[in-house]
Amino acid sequence: MSTQHRISEPFTMGTSSNFNGQVQYHTHFHYEVYYFHGGKVNYLINDRIYVLEPGDLLLMHGMTLHRAHIDPSVAYHRSTLHFDPFYFKQFIQPPFAGDLLEPFQKLHNVRLQLRGAEKEEIEASLHRLGQLYAQKDTFSNQRFQAQLLDLLILINQLCQKPLKEKQAFPSSKEQHVQSIISYLDCRFNEDITLEGIQAELHLSKFYLAKTFKEVTGFTIFQFLMQRRIYQAKIELIDGVQPITDVGYEVGFKHPSHFSRAFKLHTGFTPEQYRKQNQLRQDSAK
Repeated sequence: MSTQHRISEPFTMGTSSNFNGQVQYHTHFHYEVYYFHGGKVNYLINDRIYVLEPGDLLLMHGMTLHRAHIDPSVAYHRSTLHFDPFYFKQFIQPPFAGDLLEPFQKLHNVRLQLRGAEKEEIEASLHRLGQLYAQKDTFSNQRFQAQLLDLLILINQLCQKPLKEKQAFPSSKEQHVQSIISYLDCRFNEDITLEGIQAELHLSKFYLAKTFKEVTGFTIFQFLMQRRIYQAKIELIDGVQPITDVGYEVGFKHPSHFSRAFKLHTGFTPEQYRKQNQLRQDSAK
């Protein structure tokens, strides 16, 4: 099941030093900075799977589906920062610095692999943000916003360097799962069968099903359903086409199945979701 998270404050911070259960596949309207200190995690962001290493910094445009699949047998430690881009633009973004949200808006989702001095500087900045966030008084809040500004300037500087186009997977399993995800992302609105994936990738459907579950925490068809619901969300927010047509376009054969599945995964009917998010867009203008 996927969820759409909301934050009631302009920004929130969190840390984790242990395993508290698997994170649901989710989206949100705020932007996210995720820093990986250590553990064993496969991070899914839409059509990509990242095998994280200490020092990895993820920048996420929240409306893309994402989820950390955590190995509970290894100590897990990460830091997260969520912030409202509308608030940042209005109250923090200075005119002298250009558009500091550009890495989130243009790159959408990216992994920066930090090592050495860059890694130390990001960790120090996140640590200081966490300290200020915890204090909750007016001056600490103002200093938090100033530190957030400094962090985003640093992130923009880091994004000026060439980004790695491809990652080296630790084993063939992750590479095969990436191939399945890419296949599903291109054909999510078609009839999908294990036999079809097997024929495309020339690997046993039993191996593919087992490996996909092991690496992602999902079955192939659970992932496919999430992808269809995610695309429907985009169409419902951005478009004006009839809801029945949206269901057909994302791969559902029957309108009733689309409505049931959408409500099961989001808590809203398609009609309710479109109305709620159009009102939100109007209020943000």
